[in-house]
Amino acid sequence: MTKILPVTRRTFVSGAAAIGLTGVARAQAPADVKVGLIVPLSGLYARPGAVMKMGAELGIADVNAAGGIKALGGAKLQLVALDCGDTVEKAKNAAQRMVAQEPDLVAATGSYLSSFTLAVSEVTERAGLPLLTLSYSDLLTDRGFRHLFQTSATAAAQSELGLPELMKLAEAASGKRPKTVAIAMDNTGTSIATAKALKEKLFPKLGLELVMDEVWTPPLADATPLIQKVRATRPDLFLFMPNAVSDAKLGLEKMNEFGLGQGRIPTISFSITIAEPDMLQSVSPEVVQGIMTIVANWGVKGQEKLLADLKTKYKEPWMTQNVVSTYGDMWLIKEALEKSGKADRAAVSEALRTLDAGPAKYYPGGTLKFDDKGRRVGAGVVIVQWQNGIPVTVYPNDLAVAAPFWPKKS
Repeated sequence: MTKILPVTRRTFVSGAAAIGLTGVARAQAPADVKVGLIVPLSGLYARPGAVMKMGAELGIADVNAAGGIKALGGAKLQLVALDCGDTVEKAKNAAQRMVAQEPDLVAATGSYLSSFTLAVSEVTERAGLPLLTLSYSDLLTDRGFRHLFQTSATAAAQSELGLPELMKLAEAASGKRPKTVAIAMDNTGTSIATAKALKEKLFPKLGLELVMDEVWTPPLADATPLIQKVRATRPDLFLFMPNAVSDAKLGLEKMNEFGLGQGRIPTISFSITIAEPDMLQSVSPEVVQGIMTIVANWGVKGQEKLLADLKTKYKEPWMTQNVVSTYGDMWLIKEALEKSGKADRAAVSEALRTLDAGPAKYYPGGTLKFDDKGRRVGAGVVIVQWQNGIPVTVYPNDLAVAAPFWPKKS
């Protein structure tokens, strides 16, 4: 039952005064600043999109807890999350809705797959909305855009930075340098860009002979033909590049079934998919033991509090690049807002272009500064390896939480 109090003159006056004070307080409080997150929250790639949302929420909570945007009187950040679905067309439509329905956005981040980000950034560029991205494709920042900022090393750069390190590790551990390599990859933008750099530059430079080159369109229906070719060619290195967890599971399960898993064929990836927590729902830790992946970001030494917050709030077992980079994006947008002093997308974009905020705390290597293309200066890579059921950072040494080992090829 609801109790209704009689309204007397005294209660009316005091109530009006309270309302007046509240109104004054509201008038003095700075308006929230809206930040967009456009990622897949449904369909085949919903899981990484959900994890990126976790990172954004944690970042915004910490920025706001630290006093918000001081240059705007302590204004708080407010997250606006949009689902870009699981196709390029859906991603483009979501971006169009975002810029039409949310004119107050000052910046955004997204959109997981490079293919999606290529489409989304066409829309955000026309709208003058600054877009931060972790996506890898070199094409993203080869188009002369002014409002797109790539926080990760590009796919080509990741190949050039990561593969030589893996070759050194293999040679040191096994006593011989790998000579043959096989590729199996999906046809998403990131995989295509990575393979292009590998085949045109890295393999010839490192003396690697390509003995197998297979491409599929996700989702992968049957991994048997792929893994049969791996068994037939017996490469020194197998570069397996899926971007859907279901594809990664199928491939690794089939490798294990054919007796090629658990390090018998040293397996390397170039995306985080193969190190997602969901992998352990259908494959055992023994199946993935020793597998490495070269990625743009991961949970590293010095980020223990963020990892603890992630575990407490979302029950995530470890911190993938999707969490830490999106978390870092919120702090990067804060830096731009502090520099611009305006909750205005044009001013924020200009601030990002001219930002020079020192070492990057939430991205590996380099600084919080962008070059003329919008690529973060000095962006590095992280090598992650499955060890005892957990994918841990093993490179670079100053960020590593464990030492790497090289699987023994049978």
